[in-house]
Amino acid sequence: MTVNTSKDVGGDTDPPRAVDRRIRRRSRSAVARSAGGDRWLTVLIGLVLRVAGVGVTLLSYGVLGAGRATRPLLDPIMVDTVAAQPLLWRAVAIVGGVLLAVFGLTWIAWSVRPEPRPDVVLNGGADTTIRVSSAAAGEAVASQAETLPGVARARARLVGAAAAPALRVTLWLADDADVRAVLARLHGEVLATARASLDLPSLPVAVRLELERPQPTPRVA
Repeated sequence: MTVNTSKDVGGDTDPPRAVDRRIRRRSRSAVARSAGGDRWLTVLIGLVLRVAGVGVTLLSYGVLGAGRATRPLLDPIMVDTVAAQPLLWRAVAIVGGVLLAVFGLTWIAWSVRPEPRPDVVLNGGADTTIRVSSAAAGEAVASQAETLPGVARARARLVGAAAAPALRVTLWLADDADVRAVLARLHGEVLATARASLDLPSLPVAVRLELERPQPTPRVA
């Protein structure tokens, strides 16, 4: 279960405030890895194939002319041109295939690339910058979250771009944990401390709750 900690967990009935569009985009990156580029590329390829399919269908039904529907798929002039210079067009076909293969491999590598773990740069004054690594920030948040009553284990990590990071937290709760109390203290103590320490007042956070599995008792022979 994923919880949006931007909502008030204390039971107040204040009207919701308008959220900036950039904050919403960062909140989505906190919940899950963004796949917008893959979606747009898939849609583009699908549109190209759809247009090609519609064109072939119209051509076969004679919408573009009765004579065109009876002509061969490859124009005789094109066939003669290819036959006149077979080595050239064979090289063109090989280069085209290599480019398609490189494009496919690049797309796969881009899709399975590791998710970025941004570091946070703090202003330490004149001519001084403080860099907090993503691992250190995540360990600090997880260590503080594990001290909350009802939390057996915790894991946290920064995700997204360096200029607009987001926080992803996973909590493993005990059987007798008060979920509402855990979320209230997480929001009011742990996350408030993280936002203040990292100087990120608009840090989006996604919290995933899991039930801690009890350790199996050893059998006595």
